[in-house]
Amino acid sequence: MSPLPPFSNTTTITAPHLQLVHSTSLTTQQTCLALLTLTSTAPALPTSEDAPSSLSLEISRATKDLHNHMAMLRGQNREALMGARRTRALTADARAEVDTLHLQLANLRYEMEHLRGEILGCEGFDHKYLHLPVVPEEEFKTLFPEWDPFESEDDELMRARIKFEHSEREALEQERQALLKDKQVLVAKNKRRREGLAGLDKELEGFVDAVKPIQKLFEQEY
Repeated sequence: MSPLPPFSNTTTITAPHLQLVHSTSLTTQQTCLALLTLTSTAPALPTSEDAPSSLSLEISRATKDLHNHMAMLRGQNREALMGARRTRALTADARAEVDTLHLQLANLRYEMEHLRGEILGCEGFDHKYLHLPVVPEEEFKTLFPEWDPFESEDDELMRARIKFEHSEREALEQERQALLKDKQVLVAKNKRRREGLAGLDKELEGFVDAVKPIQKLFEQEY
């Protein structure tokens, strides 16, 4: 029987119950080797009345120790096997949990990539509001120099341009309405003047008709 390697602090066995199994196995091995030594030296002993009884006692004592150590080793080995099974079960549960977490992480990465694609699609979409007939950006920044292009967001700047365009169009609409009223007043005045001129034309025609007999009279005298 080849001896087991000696147990040291550098041994990779770290579990306490396995260390106990290793220690008991070493003790069992030493007891077994001692018993083999006793049984191998029995024929070489001198034939006397005390020697065989003393050797028998030592062999009997070593055999009992070996049986005790073997019983302890079997119990500790059984407990180690049960502990290994429990560890494997816990490891399987932990592995299943890790696999679930990896799957969830993969799903989150897929969703993240999908959302990034959606965001890029929205950012690159040709929105109608980008083509609204509003004041140009450079002109707006010239009119309102307090707008910092590095601190202002594009959508915020666009909303300000739309709001400015709305106010400008409201002012132009008010001006148009005022001009329309002035036009209506001028049209009414021109209408009254045309009506007045039409009346003068009729009076002038009547005056001409009334003067014709007098004109004929003068023509006859001269």
